[in-house]
Order: sequence, then structure tokens, then C-alpha cells
Amino acid sequence: MGVARDERRLLVELLAEVGPDAPTLCDPWRTRDLAAHLVLRERRLDAAPGIMLKPLAGHTRRVQDAYAAKPWAELVDLVRQGPPRWSPFGPLDEPANAMEYFVHHEDVRRAVDGWSPRSPEPARDAVLWRHVGRVARRTYRRSPVGVILRRPDGDAVTAKSGPNPVVLNGQVAELLLVASGRDRVQVDFDGDPDAVRAVKTLDRSM
Repeated sequence: MGVARDERRLLVELLAEVGPDAPTLCDPWRTRDLAAHLVLRERRLDAAPGIMLKPLAGHTRRVQDAYAAKPWAELVDLVRQGPPRWSPFGPLDEPANAMEYFVHHEDVRRAVDGWSPRSPEPARDAVLWRHVGRVARRTYRRSPVGVILRRPDGDAVTAKSGPNPVVLNGQVAELLLVASGRDRVQVDFDGDPDAVRAVKTLDRSM
């Protein structure tokens, strides 16, 4: 099936369960906003650039709000359908969407108390690991100290070279989530206390 399809299916099931106004880790987004973001990204190429480019964000916001206003069942079904045939995300579903859907699935799962990490899955984690270094190098680029992310088997990526390096130890999924700016993770920070504090409080926005 692939990680993207698996995570989309799991997310759709969770969205149908929790409804349109459940919290997410992408505060202040509720689940309707997150679902609208996913649909916009795959179906509105005119609006997608505004996700990353502030000068275009106004148009993106208006399109996303229009999707968010749709009946919930209709919006969830659009997420379920995935990218249409004409979308460039169609043939690139796995490389383009595996991380996106995994992270946003966890954004809904972990937004309420009582969450716990999912068990490691070698096939899924091998795909996610390919994204960890790329994402971490972007989000930790402003770190005043070195940052290394290390998984349990000892394999590691350097997010930022620098003095007093801090090592983040955790399962692959947890490392991807912390590199993606999420704090509800199970990750151990190893290093000088001041350096660890600097890394923990760093703005990790894209």
C-alpha cells in the first residue's frame, strides 16, 4: 500500500471519529482546518504556494476557509480520495505525502491527553527516516549549538554542525515529529544543560 496511503486511511478514519471541531497540534487549527489544508494542497495548485510563501498567504487562506466551510462528510471524503489524476501529487503520492500524512495524523492523535506513540514499524520508519535529516536541517538551522538526531540502532543525522552539540535520541517517528516542530514527543535530549535548553526553546518553524 505505501506509507502515504496507509496514513491517509488512518487519518480519515480518525477524522470521521472525532468530528470537524477537534483540536490539533497545529493550533489554532481545528480538524476541519487541517482537512481543508490537505485538500487544498493536492487540488488547488493556484493556492498551494501560499502555504510557504507569505505574500501569497491571503489567497491560500481564503481557499482553505472555503474548503473548511464544506459539510464535514464531503470534506473528509475529499481527503479520502487523495490527489486527483491531474494533480502532480498523483504519481508522486508516496514521496510527496508519506511524511505529510504521517505528521498530520499524529497532529490529531496527540492533540488530546492520553496519547501514546505508535509501535515502531520497520517499513514505515525506513520511509520516514529518509525525511528526518532534510526536515531537521531546515528547522534547526538557527540553532546556536550543534544538533544531532539519533535513532535506537545508533544511526544518526546531523541537523546543525556547531559547538556543544545536543543529541536527540528517539524512535524514528518521534525524531521526525520533533524535527517538524512538534513538542508532544518522546525524545531524550543529551548534552550540556544550557545547550539542551537552547535547543528545546528554539523556534523550529519552517
